[in-house]
Amino acid sequence: MEKYDVVIVGAGTAGCMAAKVLASKGFNICLIDRKNSRSIGDKVCGDAIGKHHFDNLGLPYPSGEEKEGDIKGVKVYSPDKNSVFNISGYGLTGFIINRYAFGQRLLRYAVNAGAVLKDEVHVSGPIVKDEYVKGVLAVDVKTGKKIEIFSNVVVDASGASAVLRRNLPPEIGVETSIGKDDIVVCYREIRQLKRSVEDPGFCEIYLDQDAAPGGYYWIFPKGATKVNAGLGVSLRLSNPNPKNNFYMHVLSQDLFKSSEMIDGGSGLVPTRRPLDSFVGNGIVIIGDAGCQVNPIHGGGIGPSMMGGKISGEVIAEALEKGDVSSRALWPINVRFMKSYGAKQAGLDIFRIFLQGLTNEELNYGMRYQLITEEDVLKASLGEEIHLNIGEATRRIFSGLGRLGFLKSLYMMAKTIREVRRLYDEYPSTPDAFPEWREKITEVFKRAKRLFWR
Repeated sequence: MEKYDVVIVGAGTAGCMAAKVLASKGFNICLIDRKNSRSIGDKVCGDAIGKHHFDNLGLPYPSGEEKEGDIKGVKVYSPDKNSVFNISGYGLTGFIINRYAFGQRLLRYAVNAGAVLKDEVHVSGPIVKDEYVKGVLAVDVKTGKKIEIFSNVVVDASGASAVLRRNLPPEIGVETSIGKDDIVVCYREIRQLKRSVEDPGFCEIYLDQDAAPGGYYWIFPKGATKVNAGLGVSLRLSNPNPKNNFYMHVLSQDLFKSSEMIDGGSGLVPTRRPLDSFVGNGIVIIGDAGCQVNPIHGGGIGPSMMGGKISGEVIAEALEKGDVSSRALWPINVRFMKSYGAKQAGLDIFRIFLQGLTNEELNYGMRYQLITEEDVLKASLGEEIHLNIGEATRRIFSGLGRLGFLKSLYMMAKTIREVRRLYDEYPSTPDAFPEWREKITEVFKRAKRLFWR
């Protein structure tokens, strides 16, 4: 029988970070991935990550083949492209990375720290006994042999597929499914251009409910003549086809004339607040599986590494005490919610608000700067949004018959404050959790009723 201190399913950014932390503390770690070790890190991604994540985690910045560009800021375009927000500042400076090279670096960290890598192994579900997760059921892809791997703690870092979370029994107390309302399906390509991009230091995000309903499309430079470009569509809308929309609305632009595709692919991104709890008896859920993703732009590299580091540190303490119950693992929830989850939940309300707007409303809002560039930067850092609505603006919008739009803006800002207050009160133990979860669930249900038509 194979037995480890911790089994980690998924060798992505979250899984590798958790494995590195735990293995470096001397624990016996098994890191499982369905890919071949040489393919780990190769995934559909926006390839952008903020500099502050490396600072917070104490990781060396990308360099050499791993770094494909420096980010000075972000340009956000209105649907009619007549308004552009140029947003820059510490929270938005960062890097465009080679996702594969970066993934391989994180994998080396984990293996060099002592984690045992089992590649080309497909995990099908958890082993649960006496209301504790005790290990995983898996298949060796190379041989077809079924295997059982046991451990004191199991970590689900399997990405959006969430192979363990989805198969947990109710008594574990973790959300097992994510609604279509909170998932974006994306298509992206790496393209070699025949001309240079205008400003290689800025990532470009385009809001357009016709081209990308409930999402956006992006052009992120990877140097002067190569870009990561893609389009995301909310799954709550009927039969979205992001690839068709990408070819129709993005590749038709002059920038892409005679360009060549280097790589292409699609994927799912959970764009919502984090899971209300990441832990159960003997199990922790991190990364995309735990919805540790920025709900506005879908960036998950930084938050998932944060989730991996926090989880590794708390699991180590629990193992040393010989207690791997949800109560012992609960500090993972508290630490993540305080450091990133509260910001993420506030941005989720902003996301729900934006998804309910028409192109006309987005154009008006940006043209009259009802939310300023500075406020968008503050929002991205998790700070409060202050609306720029004076008497002159009220008169303009009254004349346009759009006072309802202003009311929605006020309600959005008010709801964000309410959510932030609830996250400030996140329970320090599991005892008060059911009451807290009921409150936060009702707030988000109300937000969707209010902002989605």
